[in-house]
Amino acid sequence: MPRAGLTTERLIQAGAELADEEGFDQVTVSALARRFDVRVASLYSHVKNSGALRTGIALLALRELADRGSAALAGRSGKDALTALGDVYRDYARQHPGRYAAAQLRLAPEDAAASAGPRHSRMIRAILRGYDLTEPDQTHAVRLLGSVFHGFVTMEGGGSFDHSSPAAAETWPRILDALDALLRNWPAAPTTP
Repeated sequence: MPRAGLTTERLIQAGAELADEEGFDQVTVSALARRFDVRVASLYSHVKNSGALRTGIALLALRELADRGSAALAGRSGKDALTALGDVYRDYARQHPGRYAAAQLRLAPEDAAASAGPRHSRMIRAILRGYDLTEPDQTHAVRLLGSVFHGFVTMEGGGSFDHSSPAAAETWPRILDALDALLRNWPAAPTTP
């Protein structure tokens, strides 16, 4: 008989909280069982194993990020939209470092297809429509923005900017300005002889 109050959703939420507190790599069914003061076996009726728990947290994080991104982009375009989405990623990574790490988990194809991951790509592509990019440049730009956003927030979260000047808070808007300038002046594809 399942323990009262334990559900898959509650366990995934608790796992996400554990990831934020202790790090995503510390999330296991055993750690969750300790948090709820139950036996590990009692959780297996809700989560298959630690991998399934971690996948559930990744899916939760992708949904939360996509929901925040959608709300931030409403009514915005161009640089305003670019800045809003960049800020969503940065703020989420700072507020929920474990969940942000979970969002980077490589998902099985069936999980990826059902995830909010495609919403992230659509949001970035919506921003890029304001810059008049067509394929394949739009795909190149999606990859660029994802790389810059992820690279900055990962380095900032890891403390890479803690002991240098200027502060990361000064660098971030400069990066967004540079991205905007690049997107407005996207280089032509190289010609092949």
